[in-house]
Amino acid sequence: MTTLLVTGGAGFIGSHFIAMMLKKYPKIRIVNVDLLTYAGSQDNLTQVSVESRYTFIKEDIRDREAMAGIFSAHDIDQVINFAAESHVDRSVLEPDVFMTTNVIGTQVLLDTAKNHWKTNASDPNCRSFKAGVKFLQISTDEVYGSIPTPEKFTEASPLRPSSPYSASKAGADLIVQAYAETYGLPVNISRCSNNYGPGQYPEKLIPLMIENALNNKPLPVYGDGLHVRDWIHVSDHCRALDAILNHGRHGELYNVGGGCEKTNLDIVRLILKLLGKPDSLIHFVADRPGHDRRYAVDVSKIQNELGWSPEHDFEQGLRETILWHAKKLKKFIQLT
Repeated sequence: MTTLLVTGGAGFIGSHFIAMMLKKYPKIRIVNVDLLTYAGSQDNLTQVSVESRYTFIKEDIRDREAMAGIFSAHDIDQVINFAAESHVDRSVLEPDVFMTTNVIGTQVLLDTAKNHWKTNASDPNCRSFKAGVKFLQISTDEVYGSIPTPEKFTEASPLRPSSPYSASKAGADLIVQAYAETYGLPVNISRCSNNYGPGQYPEKLIPLMIENALNNKPLPVYGDGLHVRDWIHVSDHCRALDAILNHGRHGELYNVGGGCEKTNLDIVRLILKLLGKPDSLIHFVADRPGHDRRYAVDVSKIQNELGWSPEHDFEQGLRETILWHAKKLKKFIQLT
């Protein structure tokens, strides 16, 4: 039986991934390590909390001694690292916590995995590791910076991060690649576009706009609202991560995207339309520093190598997400 360490598994994407993996693979054990900061909650994992193959540990990935103890006690075979500070606005105000969690935390996990998995415990530079081990780093398309229409980022595109958040994720990616090159550690990196779906913390665009609209509050839109993002349903993202974890080639990067480019204003207006709310709720606010104009990734590599493609229709997925938030807020609604 494989034991998978999921870090940050009480967050939005991590909790969806854990639920999917436990359902799909009856011979997998999952150890979820999460510090339970503001965006993580065990409420996201209610459906799996009674599963005997699931273990939750509240801990900080920056704590070397704690991580070594977890690897040893549970004999970890694979790691998927979701644990990260991820909100760009917060990174502008508090860059230090992004650097320590996203960069140092990743390096601590890599060191721990290397030391636990190497076949020669006495050799600090051992390049031989146990069969079947894998470290999958969850990154973001934001590490590439902005790109003009109609171009798309490939896995070979240079890294040009614009915010402390994206810079910290780019730094973590480079460390992961360095461990693959220096030590031969089996790794992959995924770089995904914007996720949406039920359960997302309401600081990100879609859940914030939905909850504000449900409460008839102003919907704050940065600048002119014409910043473009590629949107993917969280379930499609999790399917891609499953494919990369189990079939990704050693040391490879994989872009993951939904092929659904929309401006922020498009998203906000569609939410208002589905809820039957007026556009007058839109409130344009000063743009944030380092706000990239457009992200778009080329997903042909993961499609061609691993046979993955997104399946969710955006509007249908958005309807499902709105209904989830309405239930959470105890609002009775009928979508148009």
